[in-house]
Amino acid sequence: MSKGVQIAIGGVLMALLLGWYGSTQVSEASFAYYQTLEEFVAADGAASRAVRVHGYVADGSIERDVGAKQVSFRVQSTPPHAGEGDGSMMQVVYASLETPDLFKDGAEVVVEGRLQSSDNGENTFHATNVLAKCPSKFEGQEPPGSGTSS
Repeated sequence: MSKGVQIAIGGVLMALLLGWYGSTQVSEASFAYYQTLEEFVAADGAASRAVRVHGYVADGSIERDVGAKQVSFRVQSTPPHAGEGDGSMMQVVYASLETPDLFKDGAEVVVEGRLQSSDNGENTFHATNVLAKCPSKFEGQEPPGSGTSS
């Protein structure tokens, strides 16, 4: 077999492998952006596919079950410190005890997973990944004498 034919066969195999890899990644929704909690609820939970949902951890809702090796908490659409009453909350169960360092009450989070209905008719979001965002309240201070005095 000539060198040209070997190179052509190798190129075709590489193209097929890259095409297969790309199609499997797209089908797993790995390139999907997150939805806000309101968008997710408005879409009736999209129970049949994996999604990413953005929200804030509700104050006092984090419960760690060491025996079952899971963390359960509620996500709401507005920050708890905003003081606004918000009726839309979603129960989340994360099947791991390893949460991000920034995961706490009031933290801004993106949860990845699927919505599942239980026997009693309640919907629970089963997360496969929890991402916590760094709070935006950390801002740099103005150095002394930077021209902001009267």
